[in-house]
Amino acid sequence: MTENSPSPDQCHVFVYGTLKPNEANYDKYCAGQVITQQQAIAYGELFALPMGYPAMTIGNKQVYGYLLTFPDDIILEAMDDLEDYQSDRATSENLSENLYDRQKIETFDLAGSSLGLAWAYLMTKEQVIKFAGIAQTDGWWSNFSGDRPKF
Repeated sequence: MTENSPSPDQCHVFVYGTLKPNEANYDKYCAGQVITQQQAIAYGELFALPMGYPAMTIGNKQVYGYLLTFPDDIILEAMDDLEDYQSDRATSENLSENLYDRQKIETFDLAGSSLGLAWAYLMTKEQVIKFAGIAQTDGWWSNFSGDRPKF
């Protein structure tokens, strides 16, 4: 392993909502623990939910967010609690007892080169419909107007 190569123990998480830098949950869950962060793209569909946070589903549209790197996967325990995810709950593509399901997805830099796999919290389309989610056709969600960085 070279000095610049990532440690196999590091944990990569793609965030697109309240865990992004400058959003509501970043300071509580991520600040002071993130080794690196970079703008990133994943493929799915993004929705704004009336509860004040977004949901990403499986899909083929660009979703813009950040790839956060943590020293290890201990951070996932706190994130799992926030996202109401428990690995022992039943889940399928169309139905989940979790609010979000944690899945590994491929992430990309802004030029389209792969950044590798990262954990992401995804919701089923049925849950998004149940919550009356509104499609974010530009692939970006923020609680702050005008907060979209240049991607």
